[in-house]
Amino acid sequence: MPVITFVEFDGTEHQVDGEAGMTVMETAMKHNIPGIDADCGGSAVCGTCHCFVEQAGELPPVEPQEESMLGLRPDREANSRLSCQLQISDQMGDLKVRLPEFQM
Repeated sequence: MPVITFVEFDGTEHQVDGEAGMTVMETAMKHNIPGIDADCGGSAVCGTCHCFVEQAGELPPVEPQEESMLGLRPDREANSRLSCQLQISDQMGDLKVRLPEFQM
């Protein structure tokens, strides 16, 4: 079972166990992690679950809809992802994600 470390913008860390089949966004919501709004509920149409992947094993590729939403972020970085599109798997390994200053 992968461990997911969420790092808030102020540096506060939250470590939680990831459950295979859930997304990183769903995991954040389940554990009340501040910094992920998830306004669309995981449909990749709002971008309010943006995160920066600091370290990880193999991740799913960025699909066109996710790419469109990430393109609207002024703070986008090379490691930007929508956490709703990151499904947890045992092959993924531990994951560290940094949360942005704000969601839009």
